[in-house]
Amino acid sequence: MADNQWGRRIKGFRKLKGMTQVEFAQRMNMSLSVLGELERGARKPSRSNLEQIAETLDVPFHEIAYKNQEEDLYV
Repeated sequence: MADNQWGRRIKGFRKLKGMTQVEFAQRMNMSLSVLGELERGARKPSRSNLEQIAETLDVPFHEIAYKNQEEDLYV
């Protein structure tokens, strides 16, 4: 599932940066439950969410975004 691709990447980079879910959710100005849904793949992030996540984690957007190989687009 593509949504889980985002979740695994978000969680992995968050952990690499040494942030807890609580700390990251606060930095993102997002509820802990929404962050949990994103990391589990239960919620699809918007492009603006992905951009904010990449900025907050200080990683390039293309490292967070899932590339749709069929359309050659980051979504």
